[in-house]
Amino acid sequence: MIKIYHNPRCTKSRQGLALLEAAKVSFETIKYLDTPVTKAELEAIIDKLNITPIQLVRKNEAIWKEQFKGKELSDDTIIAAMLEFPKLMERPIVVNGNKAVIGRPTENIAEII
Repeated sequence: MIKIYHNPRCTKSRQGLALLEAAKVSFETIKYLDTPVTKAELEAIIDKLNITPIQLVRKNEAIWKEQFKGKELSDDTIIAAMLEFPKLMERPIVVNGNKAVIGRPTENIAEII
């Protein structure tokens, strides 16, 4: 089943949700700020995206700028930061089986549905 990791306050995330609804596909919505992902889930998402953890970070978030920017960070530290502050994760993330995309731009989602 398709999963969308969604933040209702984010325009791009709402657009991604609308794209899935318009495509009339079955999907599960995970509001990751309310139901945070586990370390195993986050690592699996990063693996399916085929990116490094830093590529999933929203670097313009105040939390990132205040606590992490400019520091030499390991992948484990970056993952830990996203687990502690889920707002740091890019959004929306759509997972379909072994594939995943970040829905920025929203059209990326069409590639995996």
